[in-house]
Amino acid sequence: MLPNRMQLSKVVEEQLKRLKSQTGITPNISARIAFFKSIESGYRFDPSISYKLDGTLTLDKVTWLGKTQQITELLLRLNYQELDEKHLQVAWAAHVEHGISSLRNQKTLADFCQSILL
Repeated sequence: MLPNRMQLSKVVEEQLKRLKSQTGITPNISARIAFFKSIESGYRFDPSISYKLDGTLTLDKVTWLGKTQQITELLLRLNYQELDEKHLQVAWAAHVEHGISSLRNQKTLADFCQSILL
């Protein structure tokens, strides 16, 4: 379903790294949370809009998704049945970008946890 190696945009990657330095939560965990917050919000990826995956942090999908791999891929497939493997990766990255917007400014782990609950 998703390619074995995945990356995000440079901007999102920097936001995830900054969040790690402030809260201690690793980028892959933050990306998982951001993805599900985006899905939960009802956001829909528009494949007609150009989206660059230009980040340098390229990880395998097991690292990015962990135990959420199957449900992540299932949600992407249900929401974007018409997309191929490459475009599903872009949809995943767009959801992470959308979801991280509500998490990126948290200064402490407590703030981060509180923002997840909202």
